[in-house]
Amino acid sequence: MVESDHLIVGLGNPGADYLNTRHNVGFIVVDELARRWGGDFSTGKWQAFFLRTSLDGRRVHLLKPTTYMNLSGKVVVRYADYYKIPVANILVIHDDLDMAPGRLKLVNGGGAGGHNGVRSLIQFLSSSDFPRLKIGIGRPGKGGIHADIAVERFVLSLMTDDERRLLEERMDVIEEGMRLYFDKGSASAMNLVNSVK
Repeated sequence: MVESDHLIVGLGNPGADYLNTRHNVGFIVVDELARRWGGDFSTGKWQAFFLRTSLDGRRVHLLKPTTYMNLSGKVVVRYADYYKIPVANILVIHDDLDMAPGRLKLVNGGGAGGHNGVRSLIQFLSSSDFPRLKIGIGRPGKGGIHADIAVERFVLSLMTDDERRLLEERMDVIEEGMRLYFDKGSASAMNLVNSVK
């Protein structure tokens, strides 16, 4: 039996205005994974940037939907159906307001947690049983972040230099976590990734 492909989805919004915003952390991480794994994104019928590659003998797809957050699931379900990728093999990378900047957390399933992109995925996949890599961006009013910034404005604002540097410092762990996830399963990957506070 041929092993099913794996799909890594980075969530974000398309266009230059959103390029380095906190809500685009998923795009930023997937871009860096593509760079490290030696691939170039293509565009086409999927309303997404996509890349198919081989990683440690496994077929891995990287996907960045370009429909804006609220319709991310529409793209993902069409892409996954076409390549016969089961929901359990779809790993989603996204920002998380309720974790401190730079905190990483790999989880199996769960609710949307107020994230519109994740909510769209749950809706279109008719399942919440897909793993997610959550990347903390902080929340206004907590951890020294000014309370007067509206959440919508905060997530769509540019990351600070310190936030970008912190994310860059996390990339080695993120990449190793992805490799562990494919090679040894989610428990091993969680032990590594979730130790990063």
